Amino acid sequence: MKNVSISAVKDYLQGLQNSICQSLEKLDGGAQFKHDEWERAEGGGGQSRVLTQGNIFEQAGVNFSHVMGANMPGSATAHRPELAGRSFEAMGVSLVIHPLNPQVPTTHMNVRFFIASKEGADPIWWFGGGYDLTPYYGYDEDCLHWHSTAKNACDTFSPEFYPKYKKWCDEYFYLKHRDETRGVGGLFFDDLNELGFDQSFAFTQSIADSFISAYVPIVKKRKDSATDDAQRQFQLYRRGRYVEFNLVYDRGTLFGLQSGGRTESILMSMPPLVRWEYGFEPQEGTPEAELYTDYLKPRDWL
Repeated sequence: MKNVSISAVKDYLQGLQNSICQSLEKLDGGAQFKHDEWERAEGGGGQSRVLTQGNIFEQAGVNFSHVMGANMPGSATAHRPELAGRSFEAMGVSLVIHPLNPQVPTTHMNVRFFIASKEGADPIWWFGGGYDLTPYYGYDEDCLHWHSTAKNACDTFSPEFYPKYKKWCDEYFYLKHRDETRGVGGLFFDDLNELGFDQSFAFTQSIADSFISAYVPIVKKRKDSATDDAQRQFQLYRRGRYVEFNLVYDRGTLFGLQSGGRTESILMSMPPLVRWEYGFEPQEGTPEAELYTDYLKPRDWL
């Protein structure tokens, strides 16, 4: 395992969890994260941190996990059959933030590292992750800031990365049964190892470290916006799409459940309140309708 340092990745991820939680607590100014350590019977464990009923955030979860096992779960081997029969270690930080004010977007970020081993063979390792933004009410300037920050985090390594991983994000966070993207996208990358360990790790850090710079200015701009119950009801309706995606398509959710991860931690990505409505269609010409026509489809924001 030349140059591959599992301990360096773990130290970084635990520090990332700390720094993000500190930033979000400071921004919220009300609630604090509850810490919850857990162990997994098959090996490993993690720490879940959840903030609820804050001034700004209705729920924010920032999880660290480090799990290992004798066989890769089916969600991992389905698109990489060469991993079957290998033992594995997987670690990562995953977060989902559900704000109170409907004018503030929901967001998700995840960075992860996998290594799969087999006696007599070289280990197979890779990094993955990214972040995406899910507004309920669209603002072009917010999307521009979000995507500019993402592009800057990529450009240090290659000008090809942002368009590649932006496209991958649009394609991944897509609800086929609704024919709409989950939000306005961002970055998604997986199976990253072609840069070598040091540069792949550095790239992953660049993305993760840029998350707070991408999200916090948007929150600050929108958190005190006037809002009403109709907008709240629309927010709760749109949160249903988040649930649909996570339970039907999300690889991370499937991996966690298939690998015997802690169910409470895996499902902390779910919004605390949500609603569905049969046959809902927004009224033409409203900001709610604009979300569908202008924001829930792939778009070149830059």
